[in-house]
Amino acid sequence: MAAYIARRIGQALLVIWLAYTLVFLAVQLLPNDPVTIFLSADAAADPATIAAMKAQYGYDQPLLVQYASQLAGLFRGDFGYSLASGQPVAERIGAVVGSTLLLATSAFATAVVFAVVLVASATLARRTWLKRFIVNLPPLFAAVPVFWLGLVLLQVLSIQFGVMSLFPDGSFASIAVPVLVLAIHVSAPIAQVLLKSVENVYAQPFVDVLRAKGASESWIFFRHTLKNAAAPAMTISGITVGTLLAGSVITETVFARSGLGQVVLQSVTAQDVALVQGLVLLTATAFVTVNLVVDLIYPLLDPRILKSGTHGAPRALVA
Repeated sequence: MAAYIARRIGQALLVIWLAYTLVFLAVQLLPNDPVTIFLSADAAADPATIAAMKAQYGYDQPLLVQYASQLAGLFRGDFGYSLASGQPVAERIGAVVGSTLLLATSAFATAVVFAVVLVASATLARRTWLKRFIVNLPPLFAAVPVFWLGLVLLQVLSIQFGVMSLFPDGSFASIAVPVLVLAIHVSAPIAQVLLKSVENVYAQPFVDVLRAKGASESWIFFRHTLKNAAAPAMTISGITVGTLLAGSVITETVFARSGLGQVVLQSVTAQDVALVQGLVLLTATAFVTVNLVVDLIYPLLDPRILKSGTHGAPRALVA
């Protein structure tokens, strides 16, 4: 187990380093350095001011020196400085990341509950038409854009019925509705994969044995099938982190919530490359961290992974 954990952590650190390297190279491929890009709209910026800012932020150094300096800063939690505000990027992001983290984690937890409820309802439904209706819900959820659903609910609940404010006011509705909007979209791929996985598990011989012993369908599903089918759903849950973060940014913008969405919008509008770079690295780190957690949970579902050293969704377990 220790070797498995060490290997997964090493792979995660390697991915983060590669993500940092790619982001750094992408910045270097821009037509100009971040300071010149930031000051391009400022007609009053003279060459002396631009040169002074380059020296202050280290953009006048050779390429390898910039790379090593920024990489060393990451180990200290130093993402550089925002060109627009002069604040440390980590401080600027840290001031709002809590709101986005609350939205994202709440939406993810709600999405998992949605997915399990949908799959359980479709599996245990006795009416064929009801089963088909429920099975078709996840593709519908996936097809509905987050911003469109958010705008529709905002229009209906705020303007037509007046049950929530157009702007966050700390009420339950102003918190629950954005979470619901994001959760509906995120639950779609989890439910689709879980439905297929449950179908594969039901084709296993042990299910027939359980039925022959007189076990009820609900007992078979919750006691055996769901556990055996969980691994592929966990895999897709880790992959949906990117969708979750992107959806959080969109949701925050639609509902005027303070968070990373506001910072992203401001940094892109101001062409604050340093802050954008920090946000990209934060997203990559979050994605890698969640997938690392998924990798570490796999052996709890299937101890055979530790013996085989394989990675990915395990096959259905034998109950």
